Amino acid sequence: MSAASIQSVRPTRRIGAWTLQGVIAAAFLAAGLAKLAGVPFMVDLFAQIGLGQWFRVVTGVVEVIGAVALLIPGLASIGALWLGATMVGAVATHLFVLHTSPVPAIVLGFLNAVVVYLRRDELVALLHRVKG
Repeated sequence: MSAASIQSVRPTRRIGAWTLQGVIAAAFLAAGLAKLAGVPFMVDLFAQIGLGQWFRVVTGVVEVIGAVALLIPGLASIGALWLGATMVGAVATHLFVLHTSPVPAIVLGFLNAVVVYLRRDELVALLHRVKG
């Protein structure tokens, strides 16, 4: 690959990553705020899960923090990992507790994995800073 084509890929990857991060952040922000606001659907859903409404609040906080992290340069990869891990739990909950379709959680988990991949350089740099 020539230097010119490498330079043209990087801005495209960056724009694609930001666009995807914005869409994912909007979805998680909406879902998290609905949980925190106690929207009746969310209250009922978490009643079915059976862990108590505290779990709805914690999940809402996790989603809002992850959504915000997706929009902060330097934290997007961590936010995507955070939300991706949350979606692993959501898939398991849909399959084994609620017995409902896990497809939305799978799609959101996959999209977060794409962000982690697109922001892999950021993640490596962050890990190096943490290691010292």
